[in-house]
Amino acid sequence: MLNLARQTLKRVPSFQELLQGTMGSAKEEVSVDVLVIGAGPTGLGAAKRLNQIDGPSWMIVDSNETPGGLASTDVTPEGFLYDVGGHVIFSHYKYFDDCIDEALPNEDDWYTHQRISYVRCKNLWVPYPFQNNISMLPKDDQVKCIDGMIDAALEARVANTKPQNFDEWIVRMMGTGVADLFMRPYNYKVWAVPTTKMQCQWLGERVAAPDLKRVTTNVILNKTAGGWGPNATFRFPARDGTGGIWIAVAKTLPKSNTRFGDHGAVTKVDADNKRVTLKDGTVVNYAKLVNTMAVDSLVQFMGDKALIDLSKGLFYSSTHVIGVGIRGERPERIGDKCWLYFPEDDCPFYRATIFSNYSPYNQPQADVKLPTQQLANGSKPSSTEAKAGPYWSIMLEVSESSMKPVDIKNLLKDSIQGLINTDMIKPTDEIVSTYHRRFDHGYPTPSLEREGVLKQLLPALQAKDIWSRGRFGSWRYEVGNQDHSFMLGVEAADNIVNGAVELTLNYPDFVNGRQNTERRLVEGAQVFAKNKKAID
Repeated sequence: MLNLARQTLKRVPSFQELLQGTMGSAKEEVSVDVLVIGAGPTGLGAAKRLNQIDGPSWMIVDSNETPGGLASTDVTPEGFLYDVGGHVIFSHYKYFDDCIDEALPNEDDWYTHQRISYVRCKNLWVPYPFQNNISMLPKDDQVKCIDGMIDAALEARVANTKPQNFDEWIVRMMGTGVADLFMRPYNYKVWAVPTTKMQCQWLGERVAAPDLKRVTTNVILNKTAGGWGPNATFRFPARDGTGGIWIAVAKTLPKSNTRFGDHGAVTKVDADNKRVTLKDGTVVNYAKLVNTMAVDSLVQFMGDKALIDLSKGLFYSSTHVIGVGIRGERPERIGDKCWLYFPEDDCPFYRATIFSNYSPYNQPQADVKLPTQQLANGSKPSSTEAKAGPYWSIMLEVSESSMKPVDIKNLLKDSIQGLINTDMIKPTDEIVSTYHRRFDHGYPTPSLEREGVLKQLLPALQAKDIWSRGRFGSWRYEVGNQDHSFMLGVEAADNIVNGAVELTLNYPDFVNGRQNTERRLVEGAQVFAKNKKAID
């Protein structure tokens, strides 16, 4: 817990004075109780809770002018929005709901959607989850999948050991038919590592285990099953994409406690002396540090060779986000689909999101005139004259790693061809906008080595009063959604201030298996205080 009775040091300028330039050079020193590095969901969660507690002094820094981190949104010159991958809002925590509702409080700030999701397999659209809907497959494939499920069910009755890796888990739960047709190829495309090199403790609610009786019934009656999972219903912001949520959350914080942009970039972390140096030379002295940058980057800034060597046991994949803006009415075959999965090798992407379906403001309005850049087949348009819409858009995700290299130079072209191959677009469709951005740290891989590294690395950092949290700060994908990431920061702040247990970090299955309503943005003492003021 944080001891607020700190020894008085020499007079140093306040953060506000540094911002205002009243103390001369920016190369000054600032002292705070808690420094938060990174203004993505985790860092903003920590800052939000520290501001609510109103006890320790705190500051949040980020090298980007715009908060949001890996939950940000880009806008193309033509006016198409693309998130950093497929983000939607569904929540396990009332506190998270409170905070985003405070930031975007109006009914028209949001759209609510029912998930409509499919897997592209054998030139068919199979409803998600695939393993529960093999009734949609050709008969030969139905037989292979049912045969494998029966074998898996029989094996599970006599098995006396747990699966040793993700591949064994797949075969044990679903059989070789589903494994070969979907789970192995799809997960390789997502994670950019073979399933044999991944552990299976992370799964929890992430993967639906098939019900053999239900699957068999659906095959015989030619029925489908849907509605599984925590994101069967989700929200999406009406304007500004997912990034707009976090910009709005950041605006609820005191600006005097934030330092976003180049002058907030960290260049050195001196963990022994509890000093962080920023790009403009400012030194921030801290008592406790909440780090949300990737932990492998943190230890580099620390220059700690032992921790650097340890962090090399962590594996991650990079993510390419590709956007395609198309002129014309959304095709009937696309309809109101949300996101789609692609396990086969006729396209480089593993997931496509019909981003224009999430909000009518994710693309230019129909009266905006744009020239056609190319036809989908790569040929030049007959005219380059700007014409009106309507428009629709697709966002694609492609993984990359040392075990799955990518032809970056041709990736946009190959992805557009993949859209044609999978009947998402037609060769003569008019493309008016394209987008391609690579994110080095895309997915924190639940590798076989991960827990062995984290069980040493995170405690070693905490022994130095560094709470490393977040999608890559604590490297646990199973608590890497926006709600989880935000609460990792909130719970780190609570742990620092009053020693509260960090449930999300340490007990993922527990928080994922319930609605967590104990913590609220306006809590008991604050409610009573407000009521007392009203009475007085």
